[in-house]
Amino acid sequence: QAQLVESGGGLVQGGGSLRLSCAASGSIFSINTMGWYRQAPGKQREFVALITSGGSTNYADSVKGRFTISRDNAKNTLYLQMNSLKYEDTAVYYCTVVKAGFPLGPWGQGTQVTVSS
Repeated sequence: QAQLVESGGGLVQGGGSLRLSCAASGSIFSINTMGWYRQAPGKQREFVALITSGGSTNYADSVKGRFTISRDNAKNTLYLQMNSLKYEDTAVYYCTVVKAGFPLGPWGQGTQVTVSS
């Protein structure tokens, strides 16, 4: 069964940077569009960014120009470079397979990102 394990979160001051990683097991990674989603306390999970198997990317307006999604198919790993972090970026970040623009799962445990103002 495919699994996704997110890492790289932490506490950072506003304006700082973090790099998240998502390690995928199984055969789901290289052929699929992968995405990052996040869920802040009391809010619904929301789309952050996605990358196709060919490397095309798409971003939520709220992170465009600050976040960069990338992937290493040889390592079955997805990345999210987050720069110029804002307080409102505070959330648990998850990676998952994306199909037709919707998160398909599976879901990992997520990684907490906390930005202090």
